[in-house]
Amino acid sequence: MSTVRQATIATMIAAVILGVGFGGYALLTARPQDLPWTSLDLTAPAGRFTGRKLARLGQDFAQCRALLDRAGVRFTALAPLKERQCGYADGVRLTGGPSAIAFSPARLGMSCPMAAGMTMLERFVIGPVAERRFHARVVRIEHLGSYNCRRIYGRSKGDWSEHARANAVDIAGFVLEDGTRISVAADWKGHGAKARFLHDVRDGACRLFATVLSPDYNAAHRDHFHLDQARRGAAGWRSCR
Repeated sequence: MSTVRQATIATMIAAVILGVGFGGYALLTARPQDLPWTSLDLTAPAGRFTGRKLARLGQDFAQCRALLDRAGVRFTALAPLKERQCGYADGVRLTGGPSAIAFSPARLGMSCPMAAGMTMLERFVIGPVAERRFHARVVRIEHLGSYNCRRIYGRSKGDWSEHARANAVDIAGFVLEDGTRISVAADWKGHGAKARFLHDVRDGACRLFATVLSPDYNAAHRDHFHLDQARRGAAGWRSCR
């Protein structure tokens, strides 16, 4: 038997074993979101492949909108925008949903994959973490925007930012139902409940977004979390810092 044929057979056997392993794990744990071939469900907690599936939504705007509808999320589809090397064809503005968390400023447009990720972040990360840390609800997310036609760090040369496609959101803080404000700039450091809340949210976001950058990354992110759904996230690429 040739070496090439042996290698091919070995690869096929490994693929079968891997598939059986994933299938068995999902059946035992009743978690279809842990399988790469199951459909994305925005109402189910994140699984091993949820981040990749969210990033892939950038290839199918109709599917992305259908998933938002199915999850009970209210939104407005935005008209396509083209500006120099920037723009988007899949923009949406979230207007309400099961989480009932508002954005401040209110008019926040973003790509549909970002909206899907934010929906899951609110439902499965921000809400539960706030209940665990403060026994309270988050009623408002303070942000620094999404769409911005610029290169990374606003440089004159280099790669274009995910903000240039509305495929990123910068989060600066959160407000609880009793008016308590949790600020990335003021509360990231330390060991109190606010700092633990922010670290928990950052860690949870890493399962949903291709890129999550916090004050731990560099000084440019000292006052916000940068979340994005870079296209390479569909292949499993992740950056969580």
